[in-house]
Amino acid sequence: QVQLVESGGGSVQAGGSLRLSCVASGGIFNIKDAGWYRQAPGKQRELVATITTGGATNIADSVKGRFTIFRDDSEKTIDLQMNDLKGDDTAVYTCHAEIVWMDIRNSRTREFERWGQGTQVTVSS
Repeated sequence: QVQLVESGGGSVQAGGSLRLSCVASGGIFNIKDAGWYRQAPGKQRELVATITTGGATNIADSVKGRFTIFRDDSEKTIDLQMNDLKGDDTAVYTCHAEIVWMDIRNSRTREFERWGQGTQVTVSS
């Protein structure tokens, strides 16, 4: 089964930077559209950034100009570079990916979604 594992979260002062990384593993598969979401305490989960198979990105207005999303299909990673962090960016950040997975027993493919376990980002002023 495909799993997504995030890393790179932590505590940083306002104005600082962090780079989150999401690595997908588990069998033979490709990643279609992918993205990062976040959820702050007491708030609903919100989209931060998405990236398509063609590399087109969609960045939330609240982080536009500060955050950038990248993908490396050979390494099966989706990274989120976060610059000029603010207190409002404090949240649990979670990776999401649409997966096309191949069953090696019969070469058939299945499509499904996967979420990572989340990584905490805390920005202090």
